[in-house]
Amino acid sequence: MDKAGATIGSVKDHIEGKANSAAGNPWVERLARLGYAVRGLLYIIIGILAVQVALGRGGATTDKGGAIAAIATQPFGKFLLVLVVVGLIGYSLWGFIRAILDPLNRGADAKGIAQRIGYAISGLSYGALVIPTVSFILGSGGGSQGGGASQDITARLMGAPFGPWLVGIIGLIGIGGGLGQIWQAYTAGFKKDFKSQEMSAEEMRWAVRVGRSGMAARGVVFAMLGFFVLQAALHVDPKQAKGLDGALQTLARQPYGPWLLGVVALGLASFGVYSVLSARWIKITRG
Repeated sequence: MDKAGATIGSVKDHIEGKANSAAGNPWVERLARLGYAVRGLLYIIIGILAVQVALGRGGATTDKGGAIAAIATQPFGKFLLVLVVVGLIGYSLWGFIRAILDPLNRGADAKGIAQRIGYAISGLSYGALVIPTVSFILGSGGGSQGGGASQDITARLMGAPFGPWLVGIIGLIGIGGGLGQIWQAYTAGFKKDFKSQEMSAEEMRWAVRVGRSGMAARGVVFAMLGFFVLQAALHVDPKQAKGLDGALQTLARQPYGPWLLGVVALGLASFGVYSVLSARWIKITRG
């Protein structure tokens, strides 16, 4: 038994060493930090455009694909999109590293597995934005985005064996992920991932403030997206699935819609600021 325990411990130490080695690679760290900055830029754009809608000053509800399209129309847009592509690749890679190698030591209990599944989904979703962004750089547009893309994916999944059940499970995961982010906002549990020893007290206070408002708003939106997917499964109707833009439009149509949309939009912009701060201060390895 002692020998078996020693072997298991040796394997665990080996895996942890590999995880830290991968996360500690200078290029992986640079790509991950650029990824956080790009994620922040996209959410800031989404939030600002939605705030304009809430104020009745134009703008549009959009998703990350729409934010990329907005960047493409700016001066030096193609140059900026090259940086966005690199950041998307970096953040996607970082999602898979966190999910598989667990450099942040989330563990293998129920909570840790849920977080690591979320990292894998993040890796897939940001990786899926690379090709549309390259298409914008090449001048051929970005393809299907937003609710249309969500409905297309949902329809394909429903065509698979046990498809409605699979879609329903995905919807429940989305709702759970949204509620988890709201809990993170309440507890400020995300601050443990900051390199607090390198931050002043004021910097930490601001990081927690924008992180809390951002996590809460993102949690609301994610829970809504999960609910839409669950409804699509229950009614076997892919058209009930919506993207981020559809969720924001749904908020705008509710009683006091402009107020609801404005609050959530400001929260999403705050999440963008939190992501930019994460590019500087987030931990990439244990410690």
